[in-house]
Amino acid sequence: MRLGAHLGISGGLADAVREAKRIGCESLQIFSKSPQMWSGPAIAPAAAEEFRAALVAEGIRPTAVHHGYLANLASPKLFVLKRSRAAFLDELRRADLLGVDALIFHPGAHVGSGVEAGLKTIAESLRAALDEVPDSRVRLLLENAAGQGTTLGSKFEELASVLAQVDRRDRLGVTLDTCHLFAAGFDFRDERGYGELLDQIDRVLGRETVRAFHLNDAKAALGSHLDRHENIGQGEIGREGFRHLVNDRRWEEVPGFLETPLDDRGYSRYQADLTTLRSLVEPTSAPPAARRSTRRGVARGSTVK
Repeated sequence: MRLGAHLGISGGLADAVREAKRIGCESLQIFSKSPQMWSGPAIAPAAAEEFRAALVAEGIRPTAVHHGYLANLASPKLFVLKRSRAAFLDELRRADLLGVDALIFHPGAHVGSGVEAGLKTIAESLRAALDEVPDSRVRLLLENAAGQGTTLGSKFEELASVLAQVDRRDRLGVTLDTCHLFAAGFDFRDERGYGELLDQIDRVLGRETVRAFHLNDAKAALGSHLDRHENIGQGEIGREGFRHLVNDRRWEEVPGFLETPLDDRGYSRYQADLTTLRSLVEPTSAPPAARRSTRRGVARGSTVK
């Protein structure tokens, strides 16, 4: 796995790349604007060019832009939906200008319209965006959810439903957040649980669909449906919960972005988390042997129905 983190761009886009290299990142995720804004200032072509050049110079790959927090591509409210689709399209164009590999986004919440209606609306939103930017090379990655409230995407079947309705596997994929997986009920802390998680991924999504990970420990208990990130090894997942993931050569070229908590020590906490993850990597990593549970495809302890 190509380990990296989510870094800020307040010092400039290219500076984020150089900072990522300094703290030991191999991959990089950023916001292209404030995540609390529907739209942001235009990215100057020169700044985008400098960012792209810095990525090459520092050998940082893969790369992603994470969408902001306001958009809801599943909203049944027309005004919110139109604004969300406009924001998503703007974010896709910004990501395209920056030349990143992926745009990662939260699928949304149905806020009362129902799961099926919400999934259909997300798919319609994605088809509209792809039609507007048909030549973009940015892959759209749906992020799994923790399952709080009416948010969609905590179940692999829901993510798979959106992918099937859009039917553009060349442009779509999935990001799996470890904290969200755990909060949704997937217990992958031991070898058996990790094998069951792989079974579920293979059966419902297809492993090739998983294009990125968010590597976060969890403050809250298994199946809590609470999205509360913790630093690696300091939460309910624990250090050993990441061992199989970082040693699995099937994810060798897949980025693993940290989104763990920071404080006044800045990115030194990311450095500590990267050190922890790398300490788990065995000298010769090989794909784990076939590990089929007696309840194939269902994560042990899962609350996912």
